[in-house]
Amino acid sequence: MAVFYTSTRDNTIKVTAAEAILQGLSRDGGLFVPETIPALPVSLSELTQMDYRETALMIMREWFSDFSEEELKKCVEGAYDSKFDTELIAPLHETAHAAYLELFHGKTIAFKDMALSILPYLMTCAAAKCGVTDEIVILTATSGDTGKAALAGFADVPGTRIIVFYPKYGVSPIQERQMVTQTGRNVSVVGIRGNFDDAQNGVKAIFSDPELRSRMKESGFRFSSANSINIGRLVPQIVYYVYAYAQMVRQGKLACGESMNVTVPTGNFGNILAAYYAKRMGLPIRKLICASNENRVLTDFFETGTYDRRREFILTTSPSMDILISSNLERLIYAAAQESSDQSSMLMEQLTKEGSYQISGSMKQFMEDFYGGCADMDACAARIRGLFEKEHYLIDPHTAVAACVYDQYRNETDDDTPCVIASTASPYKFTRSVMEALRGKASVRKDTDDLVLADELEKISGVPLPAAVAELKEAPVLHDIVIDSTDMKAQVEKQLGLMSKECR
Repeated sequence: MAVFYTSTRDNTIKVTAAEAILQGLSRDGGLFVPETIPALPVSLSELTQMDYRETALMIMREWFSDFSEEELKKCVEGAYDSKFDTELIAPLHETAHAAYLELFHGKTIAFKDMALSILPYLMTCAAAKCGVTDEIVILTATSGDTGKAALAGFADVPGTRIIVFYPKYGVSPIQERQMVTQTGRNVSVVGIRGNFDDAQNGVKAIFSDPELRSRMKESGFRFSSANSINIGRLVPQIVYYVYAYAQMVRQGKLACGESMNVTVPTGNFGNILAAYYAKRMGLPIRKLICASNENRVLTDFFETGTYDRRREFILTTSPSMDILISSNLERLIYAAAQESSDQSSMLMEQLTKEGSYQISGSMKQFMEDFYGGCADMDACAARIRGLFEKEHYLIDPHTAVAACVYDQYRNETDDDTPCVIASTASPYKFTRSVMEALRGKASVRKDTDDLVLADELEKISGVPLPAAVAELKEAPVLHDIVIDSTDMKAQVEKQLGLMSKECR
């Protein structure tokens, strides 16, 4: 069955998967969603016989129905190759309380690799299918991990450029070093004075600027996105939840057909939305446990039905989750509103103009499969230390948020359904925070370089230093631009050599 995509803000729009991937964001500011969510095309027992690449091909075949089998095979084979340092690509690590789905074995040691390894292949294939000859400009806001994974994926890909905006003082030193040392003739990295929401709002405003879009077209450019607002980024994330379930069955932790719970550290809501889509496809997921840090905007939303971004923005040890506007939640809002684009559009307008919105009782009931919880930095540090001391297993601060919230859920509900926790980054990505958790904050000197701390962490933990971190020691800084968030559009125009009407 052919799957077409519409907008969360105008469901009269109908585009193919290739068109949705190329556009990234709908021109009305909405997000692309499938008109119908496809079902799993094979039985659960058949899933257990499939490797990661076969699972990826199977899922994407259903969602990207306008791509040929041969096209999708080339995309999958190109993406999921030797750049991953484990045979299983997304292995499970069993602990006493849950199974950790390790999503950080790719080139940039974060879960974004799982989708951003394949997005460049999907995008260039989509361009060819649609007869697009314009140069594709990937415009992306990052809270830390998406930026590096997107830069690595699109570096020197013919017919593309990529510009990444990140909050200058809102990412870890390792995250920043990974981005600003990125090589590639077509890559650009720009720090902004502001937070991730400022960067994300700036990117959305640029996407939605019709006058700029017109000048882009005249100059042979077109925008697209590598954020999870792009359906080509989101769908590949469904794959690892399906694969995790198959692993749980293969390893005897679940009987085939038995349900599992999923706990996901959540910022922009894309990763847990992928788990929700896996559930809608027929994967037996019982509870979707949404774990937030001290910014807790999603926790409050699931508890009260009110989404309110009007609060203090807190910089935490889990910076990829320091977000007050979770863009992908719009896709769940659209589904909960019975696919009423008028309703979801109205709520998103309220969020923009008033800073909050309230969903109806029926919409809140629609979301009863979700549980929202949050954990503060002290609790996360204690969880990192406790898990390492008891089981010699090391996790990063984002995964620690998920572990803490899962513990809360178990204590509140006594639900002993087997659980998979999405482990979203290597602990080496956040070396200082992990070292402070293990040794105590006072024992880690502020003037010690994070790469030196990485060497110390390797000695303490016995976990080998990833190549992605080791190579940073000699890598020169290639990108040093820092601007105000209000200057993002001007920076894009400058980098693309575009003139505004006033300058013509």
